[in-house]
Amino acid sequence: MDIGVFGATGVIGSRVVTEALRRGHRVTAFTRDAARVPTRGGSATWAVADWLDTDSIAEAIAGLDVVVSAVNAGHGIADTIARADDFVVGAQAMVAALDRQPRVRLIAVGGAGSLEVAPGIQLLDTEDDFTRTLTEVLDVPADYARVVRALRDALNIYRLSNRNWTYLSPSSGRIAPGERTGRFRIGGDQLLVGGGDLSAEDVAVALIDEAEQQRFVQRRFTVGY
Repeated sequence: MDIGVFGATGVIGSRVVTEALRRGHRVTAFTRDAARVPTRGGSATWAVADWLDTDSIAEAIAGLDVVVSAVNAGHGIADTIARADDFVVGAQAMVAALDRQPRVRLIAVGGAGSLEVAPGIQLLDTEDDFTRTLTEVLDVPADYARVVRALRDALNIYRLSNRNWTYLSPSSGRIAPGERTGRFRIGGDQLLVGGGDLSAEDVAVALIDEAEQQRFVQRRFTVGY
């Protein structure tokens, strides 16, 4: 397949590029800043595109089979909180771009906050427990809830579209470089508990598995240990 990756210089996006290339797919890696293109780009083709701009996205994804959105709104926690609304703007721009390129399939990476912890109750809605998770478990400010809400709003934008989308919400608040095990659980809208932190490598495996198998078209899924 021809796969494009927005956020290709990030923790998850860079692993998605590596995993897709490992399986023999052709990869175009997108970045907003030409200065961030690696001097040794490997087998991926690098291009500059703006994930907040419909025209830029539509032009960039023309001819692709799958586009992956694994972007982060800012650099560092404080910047990401300040720019949390960009996740909503980016989702709106992506849906508009997909209207122009309807044969392209989207797989977007979001957060765990919109996963259900009980029927009809999302993790984000547990208030005190959720705030405690942010501040004590993930060691981020309580204001990071703005980012989580924006990611939930982005999911709802995709759900209201008629495009070929899939949304991946890892069941872990902390994702970091680690081991590629290929051993994890897959679920739907319910949080998978008890597995601990996920490696970015295994998130990438789950994402490319979905690109190849198409099990969750116009649906959200989750991955966890």
